[in-house]
Amino acid sequence: MSNTLTQSSIKSLPLLHQGKVRDIYDIDANTMLLIATDRLSAFDVILPTPIQDKGALLTEIANFWFEKLGHIVPNHLTGINPDSVVSDPSEKAQLGKRALVVKKLKPLPIEAIVRGYIAGSGWKEYKANGTICGISLPAGLQEASKLPQPIFTPSSKADVGDHDENITLEKCASLLGKELAEKVANTSIRLYQEAAEYALTRGIIIADTKFEFGLDADGELYLIDEVLTPDSSRFWPADQYVVGKNPPSFDKQYVRDWLEASGWNKIPPAPILPQDVADKTSEKYREAYTKLTGRNLTV
Repeated sequence: MSNTLTQSSIKSLPLLHQGKVRDIYDIDANTMLLIATDRLSAFDVILPTPIQDKGALLTEIANFWFEKLGHIVPNHLTGINPDSVVSDPSEKAQLGKRALVVKKLKPLPIEAIVRGYIAGSGWKEYKANGTICGISLPAGLQEASKLPQPIFTPSSKADVGDHDENITLEKCASLLGKELAEKVANTSIRLYQEAAEYALTRGIIIADTKFEFGLDADGELYLIDEVLTPDSSRFWPADQYVVGKNPPSFDKQYVRDWLEASGWNKIPPAPILPQDVADKTSEKYREAYTKLTGRNLTV
C-alpha cells in the first residue's frame, strides 16, 4: 500500500489537531487545511491498517453532499485550491483529492446523530428498554425496522481513544442553549431526510448518520467536518434489506464485524486487519461513492 497516507507531514503549516481520520493545519486567521488520511477507526480506536484511497473517497463523497444539501445550511468549504497553500512538492503530493481548505469555525460540543432505522446500539437499547437514547418507541419493532419518523439522538464529543456518549435532549439544550439545540435538531433531521430520500433512488438506505456543526463569529450555523460518508453513516444496500436482521453494509461495518468476530476486547492496540478485509473495505467505500454519485473516482 505504497500510496496510502496514514500520517500527513505538512511542515510549512502548524498542526492544529489530529483526529481519528483527519489532520488539520493552520493557514491563517480564517482558514485551515483539512487532510483526510487513510486511517480507519472502529470502536473509537485507530486501526494499524490503512484503507486504500479512503481519504480521497471520503472527501469526494462529503463534497458531493455539501453541494447537494447547501440550500439547507451553509458549510465550511471555501473553494480555495489546497495546492495553493503549500509550495513544497512533497507536501503537495500529500494533498490531491483528500484535502480541503475550510473556514475556521467554532465547533459545537456535540455530535448530531439522526437515526431513521433501528440498528447497532439503538437496537440493543430498544430490546432492553423499548427506547433509543431514552426516546420511547412503539412496541414490536424488529432489528433494522424503519422508525415511524427519524429521531435526533445527540452525543458528546470524545477525545481520540475515548468513547462518545449519548446525551439527552435536555443535556444538549443545556450545552448549546435551547434555541440553538432546536435549530441543530431540526437542521439535522432535514439533512437526513433529504439525503436518505435521494440515496434510496441510488439503491442505498441510510440507516443513521452523524453531523457536526460550527458557528461563525456572527453565530451563524455551518455544517462542518464530513457529511454522509461511510465513516459517519450506516449505509445498507436497498436490494438486500430485510426487516429482522442486520443488513450487509457499504460502510466500515464490514471491519467492525471482523473485529467483533476476532475476539478483540476493543482496547488499544487494535489488531492488524487481514489484507482481504482491508481490500474489501476499500471496495465498499468506492462502491458507495459510485452508487451515490454515478461517477468513478480516479485517485
